[in-house]
Amino acid sequence: MSASNPSPNIRSWALDIDERTIVQASRTARLPILAGPLALMPDAHVGIGATVGSVIATDGALVPSAVGVDVGCGMIAARTDLMADALPDELAPLLDRIAATIPAGVGRSHAEVDRRGNRWFAEHPMPGHLNEKQRHRAAVQFATLGSGNHFAELSVDERDSVWFVLHSGSRGIGNELAQGHIKAAKRDFARVVEGHQLEDPDLAWVVAGTPAFDAYVADLQWLQAYAAGSRDAMMHAALEQLFAYVGHGREIDRVNAHHNYAQLEAHVIDGAPRDVWVTRKGAIRARIGDRGIIPGSMGTATYIVEGLGNEASWCSCAHGAGRRMSRTQAKRELTADSLTQRMEGKTWLAKDAARLGDEHPDAYKDIDAVLAQQTDLVRVTHRLTQILNYKG
Repeated sequence: MSASNPSPNIRSWALDIDERTIVQASRTARLPILAGPLALMPDAHVGIGATVGSVIATDGALVPSAVGVDVGCGMIAARTDLMADALPDELAPLLDRIAATIPAGVGRSHAEVDRRGNRWFAEHPMPGHLNEKQRHRAAVQFATLGSGNHFAELSVDERDSVWFVLHSGSRGIGNELAQGHIKAAKRDFARVVEGHQLEDPDLAWVVAGTPAFDAYVADLQWLQAYAAGSRDAMMHAALEQLFAYVGHGREIDRVNAHHNYAQLEAHVIDGAPRDVWVTRKGAIRARIGDRGIIPGSMGTATYIVEGLGNEASWCSCAHGAGRRMSRTQAKRELTADSLTQRMEGKTWLAKDAARLGDEHPDAYKDIDAVLAQQTDLVRVTHRLTQILNYKG
């Protein structure tokens, strides 16, 4: 579809969107630092400060809460040379192996850093300002899944090729550093930016050329690398377990893409190319040929896509199905029994059905409808159907 304009300075690809989301996005769209219209993706919904599923381009400034607290959160998918008929009928032991290899859940970590982690940290030294507690947590939580909507899945595509898919971010260290920058931006805003009254304190920005901006960008870039490296390490570990369980196999393709991040990019603005900071909060970069992963929810499909380079969206697309219920509402209105019914035929943590109620498929928008709303942003290359799901 083409973009619509639900409010001044907004381009929207979302058909299923509530008024609260439009109101929140409109506040961000009125920020004087924007280099052009805010882009709302089909999965847009209310977030903290900035809207999840929004993309903004800013001149000489960054809004830490527009990136959010899970800096570098994203998806990774690997296609193997295995076909569906090579998989054993019983996948529960594989689920156990993955759970034993990849810690998942609030605060969970490895007992110690493995060789992949040590190699990664040798190549990406931790920021010098981290204290010993932060360094330890960053080290042992590297290559761990986290909680909430983070997951690992075994899937098959339209040709019965076997894939492994994983969603994760920058864990506790990402949250702690991001919270610190958001708090500092709010605290110092009135002193740094004179004469502007924020509609929402969470939309405080840091200005290029200041120590606060430089400190934020340094942490941002390291956390984005940390999150991507963590996903790569988990994928290696998961595939080792898969191939050992099946008895053979190898990886033949991999996609690794952020959807909570910011970076300096060149875009055409008023007819001329310009370097601006593009912040994608719940959105994937979709330049021509960029590959991305758009998951649905538990029990639904995941799509592998290629970008079409639509400048109206700042070359971006949706990052998933997007919530239609808050976690509290989902736990209140959706049942463990209905989740069990939706997951029929799949291998998953069925014993934890009551705990996973906030991740019920009915708490999310329809992923196929989300894809249908962005045919001018991406093209689908593979549709994956999950057969095994693991969550923290």
